Amino acid sequence: MTTTTQRAGATAPAAGRRRKAAAPAPTGADRIPKPSQGWYRDPVTGEKYRRVTTILEKGCAKGDALTFWAANLTAELALDRLPYLVSSSLREETRAEAYDWLRRAHVRKKDERADAGSAVHKLVEAHVLGAPVPEELLEDDDLAPFLTNFLQFVDEWDVQFEASEMVVGNPEDGWAGTLDYLLRSPKIAAALSARYGVEIAPDAVLAGDTKTGGELGIKGVYPEASLQMGAYRRATIAWLRDGATVPMPRVAPYGVALHLRPEGYRLIPVAIGDEVYAAFRVMQQAADWASGLSKHVIGDALTLPAPPVRDTVPTHEEVAV
Repeated sequence: MTTTTQRAGATAPAAGRRRKAAAPAPTGADRIPKPSQGWYRDPVTGEKYRRVTTILEKGCAKGDALTFWAANLTAELALDRLPYLVSSSLREETRAEAYDWLRRAHVRKKDERADAGSAVHKLVEAHVLGAPVPEELLEDDDLAPFLTNFLQFVDEWDVQFEASEMVVGNPEDGWAGTLDYLLRSPKIAAALSARYGVEIAPDAVLAGDTKTGGELGIKGVYPEASLQMGAYRRATIAWLRDGATVPMPRVAPYGVALHLRPEGYRLIPVAIGDEVYAAFRVMQQAADWASGLSKHVIGDALTLPAPPVRDTVPTHEEVAV
């Protein structure tokens, strides 16, 4: 039987009240930080770290590229569905529906790409970990070519994976994120050495990232991939799947982005050295500005101050003047 003692001088809880039990310390995989609203929170220490992808979204200006992409997509869709738009414009009840459908074309396209990218990442992760591929993904005919081409990449380049979908962070610099994978491949190391004129050991740990957008041979891998991978390379801590933490392994300053499409794949070299991390830190400052200080530097319009109130009755001389 257990007994409870109370420290001398402590105040007893009020009658009928129960003191709220402290939350149990997280164990196992519950110790791994999870992303939420642009941040990762360490459930053990309570510290919050800015999410790498949020830093890039807020701090990396893309100019007019997205505007032109959305405009081109909308114009192409309008011409393809011109009969529908014309007939819908003739009645008020269908005009609003057609207008909303057209103006949200770019949102639907982004969502489709995100869904496809997420599914492909699950396929890749299952393979890397030697885990069963979720049944709903195996039954998706649209995803089958992605998996086939990914397996071809692994076989042709003799890839051995070291980690997949691992949460990493740099508490001192205030950020965390989830990398795609770390790998070893003597063939990739040799190709990168030849491309950049450097010496990368055959057994070096390399950072890798899978991109599924764009068109094969045209677009699909953008400079932001370098910033993201360059940040992960400079992580100082990594969370294993059992929740344990380990120092981030040493990663080569050059990695690869796997542009994976249904019609094939391309392996794109990516520089992720210290100069890239320095640029990422600038983006982090810009993100802090965009989400923080910028919201407070412009105030409401000023108003003229009210005239002072006189406390005394004016003298005869003042009235005369």
